[in-house]
Amino acid sequence: MSELDTIGFGLILIAAAVGGAAILTWFERRLLGVWQDRYGPNRLGPFGALQVMADMIKLLTKHDWVPPFADRAVFVFAPTAIVVAMLLGFAVVPFGPELYILDLNIGLLFFLGMTSLAVYSVLLAGLASNNKYALLGGLRSAAQMVSYEVFMGLSLMGVVMLTGSFSLRAIVEAQRDLWYCIPQFLGLFTFLIAGIAESHRLPFDLPEAEHELTAGFHTEYGGMKFAMFMLGEYLGLLLISCMITTLFFGGWLGPWLPPIVWFSIKVFALICFFILLRAAIPRPRYDQLMALGWKVMLPLTLLNLLLTGVIALLLEGA
Repeated sequence: MSELDTIGFGLILIAAAVGGAAILTWFERRLLGVWQDRYGPNRLGPFGALQVMADMIKLLTKHDWVPPFADRAVFVFAPTAIVVAMLLGFAVVPFGPELYILDLNIGLLFFLGMTSLAVYSVLLAGLASNNKYALLGGLRSAAQMVSYEVFMGLSLMGVVMLTGSFSLRAIVEAQRDLWYCIPQFLGLFTFLIAGIAESHRLPFDLPEAEHELTAGFHTEYGGMKFAMFMLGEYLGLLLISCMITTLFFGGWLGPWLPPIVWFSIKVFALICFFILLRAAIPRPRYDQLMALGWKVMLPLTLLNLLLTGVIALLLEGA
């Protein structure tokens, strides 16, 4: 694509990501209602479809208040940081053979870097709020996200070993004969769990567990600032789904249909799976979450690396 086409596609992608995140707030509640045998949003519009608009009006018209005891500059910057980091992560996602913003030979490292930056948002929010509950939520988030970043990175090394490249387009092209969800099943499992923990989605939303820490790191936030935290969370859900599709399910690859349609179908199926996890699995204790990471996830990622290395050497020797 030309430079002008790239800019145009980037603007379309930002609008689609933000719009998709907003629609997900309705879709998630509606799907949870179906799975839990209850109504979801059903008052505004057909099937409650106008609930998103009502939520937007409510958040936009709320009084924009900053606590007098907070660090104002950092308090305002924190929710912006997570949205920017998540949107930058979409820059390297290939939605089709020629449908992407950047084709970096270190695209996978760029994605990991952007997800790592998101932790600063919740840390700054907890610190700037000058509230003990918000600070505890921020510290929990730091421990959880930094820990699971280790497993997220290690779980992808098997994919890199099989492909021989950090380019996301090269990774997709390498899956024409066999999707990596089969030879890299352990890597897929650990990346999936780490992705949930990184985006602190239920059941791993311990940094903001209401029954323990009120609302965690965004206790003092309201209005548009709170909406930006929620937007960042749903953007993270979209980004993780896109990356799982790219790395383990062949990206845009598929017969008959256009590449972008195949990519969208796979992402939609993964989003439904994430929502089902929220409906079906209870929240663990914080110590159980950390133990799962270091006692289960780390050995699994190392085992996956060992097995992938052995297989790669055997194939090279053959």
